[in-house]
Amino acid sequence: MIYVIDHKDSFTHNVVHQLSLFDKVECDDFSKINKYKLNKASVIVFSPGPGSPKDYPQSSKIYKQFKGRKKIIGICLGFQQILFSEGASIIEQNKIYHGFQSEVLVNKSSKLFNPGQKFKVGRYHSLKLKEPFKSENFDITMRCVISDTAMSFENNVDKIYGFQFHPESFLTINGKVLIKKILSA
Repeated sequence: MIYVIDHKDSFTHNVVHQLSLFDKVECDDFSKINKYKLNKASVIVFSPGPGSPKDYPQSSKIYKQFKGRKKIIGICLGFQQILFSEGASIIEQNKIYHGFQSEVLVNKSSKLFNPGQKFKVGRYHSLKLKEPFKSENFDITMRCVISDTAMSFENNVDKIYGFQFHPESFLTINGKVLIKKILSA
């Protein structure tokens, strides 16, 4: 079962719909976590959402509790939430990307995707990872072709993955394939 923690984003139920193609999905508001579902889940997903990761201390607490014990996936704010919980700084970017399609490039550190492969992805964010960023077992695996912004990470040791973009968006070509690869990892 996949447990989605909803950060009150309009895209959350699109994420739920996409994930439900692969497994049973439960979804609860970040402020009303069901501990039974959380413990039962094999995968925890931190959804997109408004604001900054610092606005969701409950999600950071859940991340730290289950890191290395369950597969964890972060999408957009969820991507930022995981990295923030790992000590990263999340900052405003010069350009806001809401409903914007970018091309990303997979780099050689990816174990799930083919290095050199390019994807068109849907972006909806005004914040980004401040680099350089270093945390044990975390590799930035995709970058925006134009801005070089970090667009995905993999931690294959602890089974933690994240996308700054929205794999469920119609702007992301083959987003379903991206999710399937991570769920199969």
